This record gives sequence, C-alpha cells and structure tokens, in this order.
Amino acid sequence: MLPLVAPPDDERVLRTVYRPRAPVDVRLTLSPLRRGAGDPTWASTPDGALWWATSNAAGPATLHLHVRRDGVHATAWGPGAERAVDGVPALLGAGDDPTGFRADLHPLVREAHRRLPGLRIPRSGQVLEALVPAILEQRVVGLDARASWRRLVLRHGTPAPGPAPSGMRVAPSAPVWRDLPVWEWRRAGVEEARSGTVRRAATVARGLQAGADLPLDEARRRLLTVRGVGPWTVAEVASRALGDADAVSVGDFHLAHLVGWALTGRRTDDAGMLGLLEPWRGHRQRVIRLLEITQASRAPRFGPRAPRARPLV
Repeated sequence: MLPLVAPPDDERVLRTVYRPRAPVDVRLTLSPLRRGAGDPTWASTPDGALWWATSNAAGPATLHLHVRRDGVHATAWGPGAERAVDGVPALLGAGDDPTGFRADLHPLVREAHRRLPGLRIPRSGQVLEALVPAILEQRVVGLDARASWRRLVLRHGTPAPGPAPSGMRVAPSAPVWRDLPVWEWRRAGVEEARSGTVRRAATVARGLQAGADLPLDEARRRLLTVRGVGPWTVAEVASRALGDADAVSVGDFHLAHLVGWALTGRRTDDAGMLGLLEPWRGHRQRVIRLLEITQASRAPRFGPRAPRARPLV
C-alpha cells in the first residue's frame, strides 16, 4: 500500500492506493458487511465506488473505495480516517490465506471458485458493528431485521464525516446502544430478548473489541460470554469482523438446506451440513460464500418463514 497522503487544506482527509498481491473483487468481498440495500452505513455511487461509514478507536470515519487500473484507491475522512485507511488491506482480505483450500473436491465448488477468483473473506475489525445487526437477525426474517437496523441507525447514529452520499450514518456507539430507551426498540420492532442482548453486548463492548486483536478462539470465547449470544451469532460476527474463513453459522435453517441441496441435491440439517463441509475444514466459510453467491437464487424454498417482526407500540 502506498504511503498516506493528507491534503494540506484538511489534515483529516487521507488518501492512499492499495495494490493487492492477488485479485480482489471488492464488491463481492465486502457484500456481507452491508445489511441490505438500505443500510445507512454503506452506499454505492454510479462511478462504481463504495462508501462505508464506520467508527474505530480514534473516532468516526467515512471510507471511500474506488477500483482503478492501478489498484484500490482509498480515501477517508473524519477523526478515524487514518485507522480506516490502515485497515483497508485487512478489510479486503489481505489476511485471508487460501492455502490448503481444495476447490476440486466438488465440481460445483470448483466451478464457483473458478468464476469468482477475487472473492476474499473480509476483516472489518469492528466487532460491535457486526454484532448488533447479527443480534437483530436472531429468529426473525432478514428483511425485518434489516429494517430494524436501518431505523435504529438513522435515528440514533451520527452523520458520516466528509462528503459522504446523502443519508449515510455511522452506527451508534456502545453507550448509545446501551442506553437506548425501550420505546425506541419497540418502535423498531425489536422485542426485549434481542434488545437486552444488544444492551449487554454494548456494556462490555470494550472487551469484545479487544478480542479482535487476539486469537480467534479467544475472540469467540469473549462473544459467548454475552447472554443471548450463541454459536450462530458468533459465526456471523467472526466471518465479517474477524476474517474467519472457517466460520459456519450453525442454527441457520436456510443455510443448512442450501448447503445440502447444492452439494447433494437433498435437504439436510445442521449435522448433515457440518458433515458435508468437513473436507473443507479451515475454509468452510469460503465454501459457504461460494455457494451463497452462485446457488442461493437457484435453490428451492425450504420450510416456513420465521415470524415477521413488527413495531411493538
């Protein structure tokens, strides 16, 4: 990555160019971090650029990523700009090591891997920003969880620094999540079980974030100490914030059936999914991402939907 450049008229703006050693599909790699097209922390513009409003230990930041012939041009604004730019390589999967991945073990995986050579497992490093929407997605339809996330971020987040697209917001800080009044949760369709889990996570957010710099097993252990956070939620966070290429969201009804259908033509359960993915241990999240991208739209619908979340007041 080239040295950071700060324009003299505004020291809070930083620019650099990241030149990955292997091809990176920026949109596919970062797509799991965006919670639907209406996520206020993300935006895309007609020129093909991606924008991310985030926060780190130095403060809020807006990160602009634009792929050009000479690399990924990264520009960041706000107090957290330097840390945001420093994190671009990890964000785009620089730490994702595909060594040992055997795409040839299944023809469908082999073909998906051939078609998507730039897919990487991202590492945002922002634990709470990945954890809160994952908690909101527990036991409800994804569309409703995303609507709750959008409402809460728009109402309680802060404006994205710099010249970000209109409406972009930085997600609320840990103290804001912790102290959010009960009626705000209810208006967003979030019942006590999920809101309570978010509040408990926000209370220990500092320790959870510190786990991002520790071995994966310790980071997972810390997440599991939060009442209401189980293996499914931990896997959702690990695959986004921690760069875990082996994360498997056990407990996701639709994922198990997708994996079973894609690899065998038959539905399966969690145990069956884990058995099917075992030959790729160490890279199971990689296989899941390949299957989700190439097979989800083809897979038949399985079973009833989860109950819809609705405003509770």
